[in-house]
Amino acid sequence: MKIQYLEIVTPDVESLCDTYAKLHNVTFGDAEPNLGGARTATLADGGMLGIRGPLREDEAPVVRHYILVDEIQATVAAADAAGAQVALPPMELPGHGTCAIVIAGGVEIGYWQL
Repeated sequence: MKIQYLEIVTPDVESLCDTYAKLHNVTFGDAEPNLGGARTATLADGGMLGIRGPLREDEAPVVRHYILVDEIQATVAAADAAGAQVALPPMELPGHGTCAIVIAGGVEIGYWQL
């Protein structure tokens, strides 16, 4: 299992980017419109860390991992069949791949296909 994208939603993007840059020696780029305005940093294993603000007024801070999969449609269908709630069906992110989010056991799990 590989984490392709680690997404952090916070109301204080700049402060958290500064903290991660200092503590983990990563460099963040400018806000990426196709990732909800997240500022991203490339990780040593080729994955990405993205820190963004809430996209809607009621979106709470969260840390969400996206697992790299070969077939996102099949993965989401299998999660649904196993009882997970599909919170975000597969959605293309131009230039980045396709993502989806399911909720299982009260935890948001993201999937990512390149």
